[in-house]
Amino acid sequence: MRVVIQRVSKAKVEVEGRTVGRIGPGVAVLVAVCAGDTDRDLAFIRKKILQLRIFPDDAGRMNRSLLQAGGAILLVSQFTLYGDCRKGNRPSFSRAAPPAAARTEYRRLAELLREAGVVVETGRFGAMMALSLVNDGPVTLIVDSRKNTH
Repeated sequence: MRVVIQRVSKAKVEVEGRTVGRIGPGVAVLVAVCAGDTDRDLAFIRKKILQLRIFPDDAGRMNRSLLQAGGAILLVSQFTLYGDCRKGNRPSFSRAAPPAAARTEYRRLAELLREAGVVVETGRFGAMMALSLVNDGPVTLIVDSRKNTH
């Protein structure tokens, strides 16, 4: 599983001109599910989203987690994070999970994040979406469960 985590002051996602998810301060998270992802990958990504210390403390240093800062999450499916552009000019998405499996894992991630007591808004899986955000910092991180040491 691969995610792009952006600290935001606000974010929203629209489908066909209608807002389907909106948050204030927190993180916008683009999520791609890899073929063969397991519960271990899901747990690793969940922990990183909730516990990365990317919010400022009283001294202005990045030293607080989303949980400590009381932020919300806007979770948006984004299979193109697995686009392989090494050969030719058309990306290959062969590492991305098939849509049915990706939808299941995306929904599971949203539920696991909600179980931590965090407000989680989502896009619409498989839809053409327009994401608008104000990147706070800017702070943007890429986390890949396949590159961890768990």
